Amino acid sequence: MVLKNPLLAVANMERSLAFYESILGLRVVLDFGANKTLTGGVCLQTLETWQNFLETDRISFGGNDAELYFEEDQFDAFAEKLKSFPIQYIHPVKEHPWGQRVIRFYDPDRHIIEVGENMAAVCRRFLDSGMTVEETAARMDVPVNYVWECIP
Repeated sequence: MVLKNPLLAVANMERSLAFYESILGLRVVLDFGANKTLTGGVCLQTLETWQNFLETDRISFGGNDAELYFEEDQFDAFAEKLKSFPIQYIHPVKEHPWGQRVIRFYDPDRHIIEVGENMAAVCRRFLDSGMTVEETAARMDVPVNYVWECIP
């Protein structure tokens, strides 16, 4: 068994493509008309064909029960860029207990998108602040070896 791709049903393919391209920098790598595969493996499926596949018109968006998770090396720049788009935030930038900063928002169909600071960048941020490798590992709740692997 091999997981191939997450698939999101979308009400308006063009609107969703514009969102994923302009905000997250994804691009179409396979175009099957009603289904488009984007870089990173995310698939978008037209609502009409999804309803046909499931043999129902009872599809709901915005269940807040799953998300697409991305990591960004230039997190601060991304968070600043995001301010120029008309998106609905779930929450602004926040820091999790392990030190990673994240932001969550909705795509046009109310699928949750999370963009987190790259975990290696979190290690480097803590080390650059003067924390030792051991202190960084304890703060992030990761093995010391993981922190050493994040040091360039």
